Amino acid sequence: MTTLITGGMGFIGLHTAKAFVDAGEDVVITYYQTWREPSFIKDEFGKRVIVEKADVSQPSVIEELAKKHKTENIVHLAVPGVAALGPYEDYRVNMNGLIGVLEAARNAEVKRLSLASSIAVYHSLPVGPFRETDRLPVESSNPTETFKKAWEILAFHYADRTGLEVVSMRIGGIWGPLYHSMMNLPSRLAHAAVKGTEPDYSRGVPFAEDNGDLCYVKDCAQGIKLVQLADSLQSRVYNVSSGVAVSNQMLVDAVKAVKPDANLPLQEGKGPAYKEENYLDMSRARDELGFANAYAPETAMADYLAWLDEGNEK
Repeated sequence: MTTLITGGMGFIGLHTAKAFVDAGEDVVITYYQTWREPSFIKDEFGKRVIVEKADVSQPSVIEELAKKHKTENIVHLAVPGVAALGPYEDYRVNMNGLIGVLEAARNAEVKRLSLASSIAVYHSLPVGPFRETDRLPVESSNPTETFKKAWEILAFHYADRTGLEVVSMRIGGIWGPLYHSMMNLPSRLAHAAVKGTEPDYSRGVPFAEDNGDLCYVKDCAQGIKLVQLADSLQSRVYNVSSGVAVSNQMLVDAVKAVKPDANLPLQEGKGPAYKEENYLDMSRARDELGFANAYAPETAMADYLAWLDEGNEK
């Protein structure tokens, strides 16, 4: 079978493409501006991996690609970068991209469309663990939380009217090879350790006990693969993450297990944004899909540091 992955040249997209290829699937991945050829998949470009340039905010583009390559599945990962666009452009790209991929999936008669939602939909809930059955407030404090909630409501409404199978993947905090913005703490810690410098703490020194559900990108890719390729699904929404509250101190300890001399200071205690049980409940994905994380924080960090030590820029 062939799967179309929008945003497949991105950080999560390239690892997802690798997971699909390893499962025996052919993939078509899209890019808009950034072209990357990481060592773990570049040899498949033009073979099992077909690369197409596409502006997913143009509704007809994805349908044309889906029909051209006779794709049976679509995974929609393409999304504007955080704070990359102004309010109007952010809305236009997100919403045109959504209706475009919904129409493409219906008209190309694909088996299933998987949409990348986010852990951000749970942001306004005061305490975890966060479950797919939680009622989410309308109020949303950031663009990702806003658009991902709206996507789920609108996409499921469209699915009900058309018979298209749509599933939403609420993806946790993802980190690892190819992550490029340096916004998340694991990446800043890893890069600092490899370079022998202190991390970029321009936004403030993190608190040791603050935590979140952080999922290594290779595990995330496996979760996406399981959601998309399952013969049948019992649910419409799946958390895809580690299911563990990983503290900042755990991350520092994981780095120091590999690089004992790394200088990675933290503030003691908990910060004002600390949440109890701040992780995604992974029972549904585990029980219905057989999903299990292969990487703990320690093994994930060791793998990431090895990638950077090999000379890879990101």
